[in-house]
Amino acid sequence: MDTYKRNELFAGLAMLGAGVAYMLLTANLPRRGFVDAAFVPWILSGALCLLGVLQLLAWRKLPQQRAEPVEPAEAAESIDYPTVIKSIALVTLFTALLEVVGFVIMTTLYLYAQFIVLTPADQKVKHGLYAVIAVVSAALIFVIFREGFDLMLPAGLLDF
Repeated sequence: MDTYKRNELFAGLAMLGAGVAYMLLTANLPRRGFVDAAFVPWILSGALCLLGVLQLLAWRKLPQQRAEPVEPAEAAESIDYPTVIKSIALVTLFTALLEVVGFVIMTTLYLYAQFIVLTPADQKVKHGLYAVIAVVSAALIFVIFREGFDLMLPAGLLDF
């Protein structure tokens, strides 16, 4: 079995194993109704199991040998380290200030900044569109968690 096919097998087994382990851990969460604290973990563990099974099915259909060997220079993609570092810094700042500033404000600022960081260098940054998407997303997530899941997110400066 060549390296590519073996890696695909291990990826499928790892996803399926992680999904089953997560599902077993989720089974210990207390249930209070259909949509509660265990609802999203059940969905995530089920999705991870499904992805693992699909990966294993795709692995079985792979040919025994690759038709063309891939050159190491072609296979390696260039990693944009400044973007990775900026993204890690934004997540760290978001986490550090979430409790003090609040979910809605910090999520809006984080999403807006992350959109700018992830905009390709050859494209123009669309500040208005990014701001609207960030505000609507943060408010929608806050309402879904507060009203739909009955979970409190940090209000911070918007404590009302």
